[in-house]
Amino acid sequence: MLTLTDLNVVDAPCCPPIAQDRIPAETAAVLAPAFKALGDPVRLQLMSMIASADGGEICVCDLTPAFDLSGPTISHHLRTLREAGLVSADRRGTWVYYRARPGIMRRLAALLTVTDPA
Repeated sequence: MLTLTDLNVVDAPCCPPIAQDRIPAETAAVLAPAFKALGDPVRLQLMSMIASADGGEICVCDLTPAFDLSGPTISHHLRTLREAGLVSADRRGTWVYYRARPGIMRRLAALLTVTDPA
């Protein structure tokens, strides 16, 4: 089975937008977990906070207080985003810093691009 690494997510274009051409089954299987991860409201908010963070990264210590959820629940959501390839994490001492992975975000955006008919 293909992975995000196999698809060279960082630099290669994904595929034509879904409104333009059928997405190959292997590509769909690789990208579906990212869409599924973003299908949860908390994860979508976390992704937004991470992607819009000053300096391109944010500490888990700044994410957790933004929600009325326990630390372990936030950690679960962050792990889901990480496993889906949407974010990367870097441990510094006792804190973990998260960064959006722009390659996968560009691929998801490109896939969903729909143009108005002329």
